[in-house]
Amino acid sequence: MQGMSERQYAAHVGLSRGAIQKAKTAERLVLYPDGSINAAASDARRAESTDPSKTRKPPAPKLKPVPEAAVAAVGDTLREQGLAVPAVGGGTTFLQAKTANEVLKAQERRIRLQKLKGELIERARALALVFRLAREVRDAWVNWPARSSALMAAELGVEPAAMQKALEKHVRAHLDELAEVRPDFR
Repeated sequence: MQGMSERQYAAHVGLSRGAIQKAKTAERLVLYPDGSINAAASDARRAESTDPSKTRKPPAPKLKPVPEAAVAAVGDTLREQGLAVPAVGGGTTFLQAKTANEVLKAQERRIRLQKLKGELIERARALALVFRLAREVRDAWVNWPARSSALMAAELGVEPAAMQKALEKHVRAHLDELAEVRPDFR
């Protein structure tokens, strides 16, 4: 066999075998004496005899512009997971966006599960709890000099009132220093 079979030529030009058979009966293909198809000559003949307006053209891909915030979010997610992040303006590939999407879905599921297990609590509740605990610690420190000054004064042999004033002074100074620290709850 010198040329291509109908099946091979159909794969070569991207048409169905039935379309090749129709072209063969309409004598739009060049055949060798053994009935096989001369691919180069048949391609040229088909190009000459085919109306360009009737050929199928692959549709142009419809690309929607991607918001910059979405691209930045994909980059952040990939960076958090230690994956390669596209260069600025380099665009995000579909695979990178899909990977970031899957990572985000997994993170959301993990958070939902942690909430169901009681491992996570609401932010407002956590802040209220921390505030209440900090107030209790502060009150304990404010009351400490009155409770321990008499014992310390007896051990050191000094007057209890002077010891209580000195302790209160230093405890208040320390609490004032702690009050200046403002944690950042983001």
